[in-house]
Amino acid sequence: MTFLDELAGLLGDELLLDDHARHSQARDTWSRSEFDQWQGRLVMPAAIAVPSTTEKLAETVRLCRAHGVPMIPRGAGSGCVGGVLASSDSVVISTEGLSGLRWLDPVDGLASFGAGTMGIDAENQVRQDGFTIGHWPQSIEISSVGGWVATRASGQYSTAYGNIEDIVYSVEAVLPDGSIYRSRPTPRASAGPDLRQLLLGSEGTLGIITEVTFSLRPLPEPGVRQAFHFQDMTAGLDAIRSVIVPGWRPPVVRLYDAGETRRHFRDHVPKGRCVAIFLHEGPPGHAALEASAVAELCRTGGGEQADPGAVDHWFEHRNTVPTWTELFEQGLVADTIEVATGWRHLARLYKATIEAIKAVPTVVSATAHTSHAYRSGANLYFTFAAQPSDPQEYVSVYDACWAAAMQAAIDCGAGISHHHGIGRVRRPWMADELGDAGVGLLRAVKAALDPDNLMNPGVLIPD
Repeated sequence: MTFLDELAGLLGDELLLDDHARHSQARDTWSRSEFDQWQGRLVMPAAIAVPSTTEKLAETVRLCRAHGVPMIPRGAGSGCVGGVLASSDSVVISTEGLSGLRWLDPVDGLASFGAGTMGIDAENQVRQDGFTIGHWPQSIEISSVGGWVATRASGQYSTAYGNIEDIVYSVEAVLPDGSIYRSRPTPRASAGPDLRQLLLGSEGTLGIITEVTFSLRPLPEPGVRQAFHFQDMTAGLDAIRSVIVPGWRPPVVRLYDAGETRRHFRDHVPKGRCVAIFLHEGPPGHAALEASAVAELCRTGGGEQADPGAVDHWFEHRNTVPTWTELFEQGLVADTIEVATGWRHLARLYKATIEAIKAVPTVVSATAHTSHAYRSGANLYFTFAAQPSDPQEYVSVYDACWAAAMQAAIDCGAGISHHHGIGRVRRPWMADELGDAGVGLLRAVKAALDPDNLMNPGVLIPD
């Protein structure tokens, strides 16, 4: 009996072998992978496993390990850094069959979901009981809750509600040996290292998330929206720092440079200015109080009140983005790169990264915004586009833009990823991020849990 015969005996119709399934689940939305597909070079896995229970998924992992078959964990496939990329001998293990609300506790404010539950479905489910998860990634309609945990994701409301690590209460996961780990559901513990953190951001290399329990928030009252425009990014960043450091926490705090302001808000903001948009919400009375304080701080920092329609425009279009293929067909190579650093270095990081990307031949645009702010710093989210004359140069230009941005981040002492993760695209710079001791530690953990390197090989951990 062959390995696939054994797997079929275990999973039945939860094992997919048809070309359509293998083609559609072979990758995530990484630009490089989509380019390979566009060029007809996409490699398909041997099979797609879609187990309907944690126990079946664990048995699938044990069977794959017994046969030395690489396993590619996959949620909804919305990742954009090459975290999912199948080889011809691999089995993609999808969490799509593990979906839906498991339970909701309105007293403790907790809700548990199968890892394959789509983000928007989970949010809509808890809203029926007067709660919000508070996690609003741009990909909320096409990403899964397990994927949020596996990639250490961040949402558009993170400044007030936190990132995924601040929202997750407990997790269940299948480890590379097929054992099932369940973290203790408790608000806090002093019981040694927090083992959940091994899985948060592990990108499928140390286990497969199968269930996630969230700590919920009551639905806020209707929010207050406002916008201000500034002379440049430095002035805007200084103003945002003046808001965050004293303790104000608008859920949405975003500052766009002049290029992105012109591209997204040309009908609402004067040309050449940088716009900052805010959403304030919370318990009764909070939003109005915070909005007033933030407005005063922005004016003190040189900001001028902008048309509030700018914020409405953002909410209407915030999740609308073109596909990579649409850009390829226009002769464009593009991607987004998000990094983070302290307030002291943000303006320098912005300038250095824009200059480095623009120095790459055929680059036609390099812009940025900040979308997540903290007491001691913020992120920068860069977008680049290049227009090489020969499609054969797409990959080399793409790689050069990434290398320029990563080197700028390293030179400025910034973190190389804020919320998209590492995948394959950032893996060459993980030694710069973690240092020799950190890389050694990560490799040791991987070797202990997955000595045969079968679970998502080629991702996250540097060679």
